Amino acid sequence: MPRMKKYFITGLLVWVPLGITFWVLNLTISTMDQTLLLLPQSWHPDKLLGIHIPGLGVILTLAVVGMTGLLMRNVFGQVLLRYWEGVLERIPFVNTIYKGVKQVSDTLLSGNGNSFRKVLLVRYPHPEAWSLAFQTSAPGEVLAQFDEEYVAVFIPTTPSPVNGFYFFVRRADTIELDMTVDVALRSIVSMGVAADSSSGKYRAFISNT
Repeated sequence: MPRMKKYFITGLLVWVPLGITFWVLNLTISTMDQTLLLLPQSWHPDKLLGIHIPGLGVILTLAVVGMTGLLMRNVFGQVLLRYWEGVLERIPFVNTIYKGVKQVSDTLLSGNGNSFRKVLLVRYPHPEAWSLAFQTSAPGEVLAQFDEEYVAVFIPTTPSPVNGFYFFVRRADTIELDMTVDVALRSIVSMGVAADSSSGKYRAFISNT
């Protein structure tokens, strides 16, 4: 029985990650396939080909995003973007949402933006505990209120790192880590399971069983 239990656990370690991966891929492809509904009815691949081919929405989405990026690289695209943003700025409430989302996306996706570049340890949620945090930008007017050097940090929640807390803490109360943002995010999302050495432990466990 103990050996059968080990076989069962080993099988779970193989199938659970595969099952979740395929489920996420299927959900992503199904969601992107909804973009085909934007096409005229007569252009739908299901009608033209007579069969449903999963993944065509992914191709359409990638094509639209790629063409948009290509368009924005020239003068005409820049003028069009400024005009579109000018229209959005005149719409109450929509303007606030668009600016906030754009600022976050520019921060996370732009290589020359003020993205998270340092991983810190800060004392949270109480003085005896430490949490992973990312150093981010702070308004100069806020930092001018402090007599000591303070830094702005974002503490993401687990397992959804898009939610979290934005704090100002003394730099002396932080520990700067020699860790990349990708590794820190992976650790947060996996609740510490997917640490650097986790894959080695996983393979060792399977080989030992």
